[in-house]
Amino acid sequence: MTKSSLEPMLQAPADGHALDADLRSARRVLHLEAEGLRALADDLGRPFVAAVEVLEKVSGRVIVSGMGKSGHVARKIAATLASTGTPAFFVHPGEASHGDLGMITDHDAIVALSNSGETVELADLVQFAKRFAIPLIAITCQGDSALAQAASVALVFPASDEACPMGLAPTTSTTVMLALGDALAVTLLERKGFSADDFQVLHPGGQLGSRLLKVSDIMHGGDRMPLIDGAAPMTDAIIEMSSKSLGCVGVTAAAGGLRGIITDGDLRRHMGDGMLRQTAAEVMTPGSKTIRPGALASEAVRVMNADAITSLFVVEDDRPVGIVHIHDCLRAGVA
Repeated sequence: MTKSSLEPMLQAPADGHALDADLRSARRVLHLEAEGLRALADDLGRPFVAAVEVLEKVSGRVIVSGMGKSGHVARKIAATLASTGTPAFFVHPGEASHGDLGMITDHDAIVALSNSGETVELADLVQFAKRFAIPLIAITCQGDSALAQAASVALVFPASDEACPMGLAPTTSTTVMLALGDALAVTLLERKGFSADDFQVLHPGGQLGSRLLKVSDIMHGGDRMPLIDGAAPMTDAIIEMSSKSLGCVGVTAAAGGLRGIITDGDLRRHMGDGMLRQTAAEVMTPGSKTIRPGALASEAVRVMNADAITSLFVVEDDRPVGIVHIHDCLRAGVA
């Protein structure tokens, strides 16, 4: 349905009774699922910590599996684990019985999801885990189920009413399982000291990748930096500035530290002052804005916007190690 076809529906007066009934239904769903999450948070205890300890010690991968709606949740949990520093992937229980058990090694751990704990399709996966002493973590609502009893650690979440009025469609239960998977992933992330730098390595594309880019990832370094000694004549400074095409040149001291910067604006301001007979230090603007190489590129954009400038020298231990231009940030998707 397009936006134009939707607008008449949004603008037309709604039947009051239907509107109230729809909102009551939606709010009931959200309240029931929120109650399920609150019950889960209150019920967490030693089994959760034991599960985290099992997953932290895994030298291989975490295999996440489930059938039906639990399988959809399992896929998301595997993706979240993998993106936060815990190698993981989803194995379909039906496919596992037809050869995909070969994807699982004795260095791995298995997380199996089943609301009832009696999902027939998980049987071969459970037997495989027992046969090769592979740690098995169960996420289920039934502590006395076959899955929970076979597991190394059973994460049994409290029973809550499904949001479906018939109590049949997995709704609250799948929300709770998904949240429990998020809790495992984030707790592991914090235990391992997984940093924003680590996150950027695993998320190089899209908006997340651009938000986590560092200045050092996009700066111009080495011979690409426009630099000139403060004692050099302005003729040399202009040549250096023009050849690097970044609209400025950094002025350095004899010891190599950054003293200041000469921009297009500085050239215009000194044009009538016998500029070509002056040294770079006499024309420069001292104490230019700088940034550290480990800063996020988004911070560089903020500084440049705040000071209405287009370039920042990147400095480490008072020495220039690079330069970043606003166009570099824009090309990388940082805004």
